Amino acid sequence: MEHTVKKWILMAALMAGLSAGARADDGILLQRIVSLESRLTELEAKLAPVLEEERVKGVVKQQKALARERMMMDAEIYQRHDLNIIEKLYQTINEDWTSENARKAVDILNERYPRANRTGCALLYLGQMTSGNEQLDHLKAAIERHGGCRYDDGVQVGAYARLYLAMRLKKDGKHEDAAELFEEIRTAFPDAVDHKGQLLTIHLKGME
Repeated sequence: MEHTVKKWILMAALMAGLSAGARADDGILLQRIVSLESRLTELEAKLAPVLEEERVKGVVKQQKALARERMMMDAEIYQRHDLNIIEKLYQTINEDWTSENARKAVDILNERYPRANRTGCALLYLGQMTSGNEQLDHLKAAIERHGGCRYDDGVQVGAYARLYLAMRLKKDGKHEDAAELFEEIRTAFPDAVDHKGQLLTIHLKGME
C-alpha cells in the first residue's frame, strides 16, 4: 500500500514537473511569437511608404499610357494640318494667357476644335489661372465637356478640374458643393494624379 502511494506521489510529481516544463516552454514560445509579431509590425511600417511609392509610380505610368491613347484619338478626328494649328493655339495660350491673342486662341479652339485634347487642357489651364466667374466657367466647361482630355504627364482634365473647382467652392463658403466634388474625386478618380506625379486623393487630406 505504501509502495503504491509512493508510486502515485512520484508519478504526480513527475507529471507536475513535466507540466511546469511545458508551461515554461509555452511561455518562451509565446514571448518569441510576440517579439516576432512586433518586429514584423515595425518592418511593415517601414516598408509601407516604399511600397506605396512603388504603387503610385505604377499608377502614374498607367495614367501616362492613357494620356497617349487620348492624344492619339485626335489623329482620328483631325487632319495633320489641323493638329499643327491646335498645338500652336495651345502654346499661344500657354505663353501668355492674359494676352488678346490667347483669348482669341481659346475662342478658336472652342469653336473649331471642340473635340481636341488640347482644348480641354487649355480650358483647365485657364481655370487655374483666372478668377471670379471666369474661373468658374472655365472649370465647369472643362468638367462637363472635356473631362476625358489629358496632359502628357497623365493628368486628367475632368479630375483635376474637380479639385480646383472644389477648392474654389470651399473658399467661397459652399462647403456642401465642395464636399460632393471631393467625394467624386475619391470614388470616381482614385488613380488620378497631379503634375508632380502625386495622387489627387493626397490633396483631399484636411480639405473635407
